[in-house]
Parts: sequence; C-alpha cells; structure tokens
Amino acid sequence: MAKINSNYDKLAAGYLFPEIAKRTKAFQEKNQGVEVLRLGIGNTTEPLAPSIIKALKLGVEKLSDVKTYTGYGDEQGDTRLRKAIADFYTGRGVSIEADEVFVSDGAKPDSANISSIFSQDCVVAVQDPAYPVYVDSNVIAGRSGKAKDGTYAGFVYMPCNEKNGFFPEVPKQKVDLIYLCSPNNPTGTAATKEQLKKFVDYARKNKAVIIFDSAYATFISDPKFPRSIYEVEGAKECAIEINSFSKSAGFTGVRLGWSIVPKNLVAEDAAPGKINSLWNRRQITMFNGASNIVQEGGLACLNEQGLAENQKIIDYYMGNARIIKKGLEEKGLKVFGGVNAPYLWVKTPNKMKSWEFFDKMLSEAHVVVTPGSGFGPSGEGYFRVTAFGHRENIIKAVESVKKNLSI
Repeated sequence: MAKINSNYDKLAAGYLFPEIAKRTKAFQEKNQGVEVLRLGIGNTTEPLAPSIIKALKLGVEKLSDVKTYTGYGDEQGDTRLRKAIADFYTGRGVSIEADEVFVSDGAKPDSANISSIFSQDCVVAVQDPAYPVYVDSNVIAGRSGKAKDGTYAGFVYMPCNEKNGFFPEVPKQKVDLIYLCSPNNPTGTAATKEQLKKFVDYARKNKAVIIFDSAYATFISDPKFPRSIYEVEGAKECAIEINSFSKSAGFTGVRLGWSIVPKNLVAEDAAPGKINSLWNRRQITMFNGASNIVQEGGLACLNEQGLAENQKIIDYYMGNARIIKKGLEEKGLKVFGGVNAPYLWVKTPNKMKSWEFFDKMLSEAHVVVTPGSGFGPSGEGYFRVTAFGHRENIIKAVESVKKNLSI
C-alpha cells in the first residue's frame, strides 16, 4: 500500500507567496479596473545585460551545429563555469577550488536539497524571520514536530529584532544545521565579519554545519560587510555557501546558481572530504546538470564586461530602494534595510498585525507588500518591500502610499 509523506501535512496552511496572490486576486475581482502596484515578491524586472544575451544566443547556436552540439553535461556543472566561479571568489580574496563548486538551477533548490545529505535527526536552527524554504524543506524532511503559533516543534528559532540589529545570537543549546542569510531576506540587513565569526566559532566547536545563503551578496556596497562567509577564518571547516545568478544578473526565470561545499568541511561523523563527496553523489543521482545554454550565460556574467553591465542593473535596483526608503520614512514609517540589500523591512504602524496591514495597504494604496509574519514569528508586526521593479512603477507605488495610506 502506497503512503504519502505525511510531513507535508505539517506545513502551515498557505505558502506565503501563493497566499499573497490569492488575496490580491480577490481584491482585483472586487475592484475591477483598479491598478494594483506591486512591491511584494522579489522578482527581477529589468532586461538581461547585452553581453549575457549574446552569450545565451551563442549557447543556442552551438546546439545547431554538429561540431559544437552538446547533450548531457557534467552534473556538477560546466568545467569552465566552475573555474570561473572559483576565480570570482579569488577576486574577493577567498581561495576556492573548482571541484568545491557545484553549479545548479538556483539557490532555492539548493537550499531545500542540501539537507538531504544530513541525518534526519539533525537539530535545525534558523534565523527568525527567515526565507520560508529553509523551514519548510526541513519540515518536509521530517526534522520537526507540528506547527503551533507560527513555530514548529523541534526547530530552534534565532530571533532577529531591532534590539540585536536583526542579526541573531548563537544558540544557547547544541544544534546541528544552522541557516543564515546575508544580506538577509527579508530584513535587508547585512552581517559583519565579527557577527559571522561568532557562528563560525560555535559551529566548529559543536561540529555543526552552517548553510549560508549569499544570494544577495552583490548588493553589498559597504566594504565592512563580507560578501562570503569564507572571508571568516575557519568557515571552510563548517559552512556551505549557496549563491545564485537570479538577482545579481536577472536570472530569476533563466535559473542558474551554485553551492560551495569545501573539502575541509566536517561534521560529527564526517571527516574532511566526506560531505563534498556526498553532495557530489546526490547531484549525480538526482540532477542532470544545469542547462548548457544557461551556463554559457553564466560564464558571461562573470567576465569583466558582464560584471560591469550587471552592476549597472544592481545600481538601478538600489536606486529604487533609496526612493522607497525615503518615501516611506516621509510617510512616518520606520524602515530598516535597503542600503546593502534590495529588501526593506518596515515596521507596521500602531502595532498592527502583518496581514492586517497587508490588507490595509492593498485596499487604501492599492500596493502589494509582503507580510513579515510569513517569514516567521519574529516577523510579526513588520512587512517586507522589495526594490525590484520598473522605476516608474516604484515611484507610482510610493506616491500612492504617501497620498492614500492612513496611519
């Protein structure tokens, strides 16, 4: 008799973004002709850079000629791209070997899949608030109990709030897998080297493994914030870093990312090299590699011209962030983030609940934001705004908030 994975039934009803879409659709059906402006889901909007488009076309053209046609590639990624990513880290002062790089179809799948190489009884610690995939994937894997009051039994939640600058303290108890994201989604704050060092020291002492999401690292403009956890001494012994071309190059729909699994990484029952080989085995078994066309685009993203072109797009989005931050603060709202990240974390006025304010913002200003409570219990009383969008729409949304929102 076939049985389902009952862990899916533990998931809190309504994944965050589908719930936003559901409520927005219901509003539009009741208010025909009203323009809804979106500052919610972090989806890129600007065209890919010219040199990246040229490289993607080259990838297609290669498939049209028997001399350059390629079928299956290496599950770990194109050798050229793995080396280019390693060289990219070298440019940041971090030494990474090409065979520690695993190319994938994005940071979100890697964030979910990486836990499969660890024991089911691992104790998981997550920043709170956190991007939902960290929590939900571990619920599905059977590492939690049931949800109650916004938390899952068995998980260790590390609160991020105004008092600690939206970066958590290390756990007081022993945990095994630690999920960190910097610059953080949703709070838009970046971690200092000193803050990360505390977690690296904790992980090395407890033989824990840090899953470090650095998908927004290219948005950091202040040099005091590290763009990789491997800038912290000892991190290669305790951290896996996940990154993506989605936001840095506009590959949200193109799909390309990577994970760094150092050969020096250890766990309680795993000597150096073992975890690297386990992830390699997982990818060989369950993944046929990223698109060969897309990987040509990835190569172009990392050369001098591609990096320069993509930086202009990043600067465009950060210009949006400045407009949003200024406008919301002029409205009297308290705004965090938006300086070294494309996300702004805004406190709801008058102690309103996050979903209550979502509905108020939609009904009064016709603007969609993301309720903070959807990212975890510490997100209650906040909402996330993204800087991804066309400039004219960003300006229009901010003006609508300033004019129509009553607080």
